[in-house]
Amino acid sequence: MRNMPKTALKDATEKQLLSQVLDAMKSIKYGHVQITIQDSKVVQIDKTEKIRLDK
Repeated sequence: MRNMPKTALKDATEKQLLSQVLDAMKSIKYGHVQITIQDSKVVQIDKTEKIRLDK
């Protein structure tokens, strides 16, 4: 990625970010995914999974 044009690097970074968010969403059945943003940039992705027990 070192020699990539700035726009290509930005596109690759955005695709990687979207992939990580989708992976977090797909890996849980119940719960939530929280995205933390600072200075207009995603700095953290949190995933909390809930496990439903049968009654």
